[in-house]
Amino acid sequence: MRSKFMLGAALAALVTTSACVTDPETGRQTISKTAIGGLGGALGGYLLGDIVGGRNDRTAKIVGAGLGGIAGAGIGAYMDKQERDLRARTAGTDVQVIRQGDDLILNIPSGINFAYNSAAVAPQFQRTLDQVGSVLGQYRDTYIDIYGHTDSTGSDDYNQGLSERRAVSVADYLSGHGVQSARIATRGFGESQPIASNATPEGQAANRRVEIKIVPISQDDLR
Repeated sequence: MRSKFMLGAALAALVTTSACVTDPETGRQTISKTAIGGLGGALGGYLLGDIVGGRNDRTAKIVGAGLGGIAGAGIGAYMDKQERDLRARTAGTDVQVIRQGDDLILNIPSGINFAYNSAAVAPQFQRTLDQVGSVLGQYRDTYIDIYGHTDSTGSDDYNQGLSERRAVSVADYLSGHGVQSARIATRGFGESQPIASNATPEGQAANRRVEIKIVPISQDDLR
């Protein structure tokens, strides 16, 4: 348990200090180059690594669904526009839209996603997902990874299963609201990736979360 808390503390320190850099004119947040190495070390690269399931398996599903990809030179502009639209549609929700290279990471704020011991998408979280889903449905040329997390209450095995169910709940909600299921994959991390102390109710609420990672599909991936 102590090692899990130290892992979360390392992430929290990075996020609140050097990890995120905000452009004073646009409000755009990115992860600084200095913090990338720290984040990768603290998390085993789960946010910064490859997509869930690997590109070969995911590409086959994309092709099977008749979806396309983005020409290499157009990826940056495509993700720029998607980032702007995500920021506009989630304004006022406290959702963080973080840019890492050509990838986007959505950090969903604590308190609006899952109740204790529940994998059901909370009503207030549905409204947020509606806004996110409307943008994801418009920008079809992206992979979508959904990561589920829990607090430390209960056994490791139970929390692992709960985190997986939470990720699937979000995936099902999005696919039921117009986001192509072939683009979506899920993974649960149980209680292994805390971002706050599990010693307080507030910290536990913060750890009951999902993260959504959006990765451009290159035409090169489909060849």
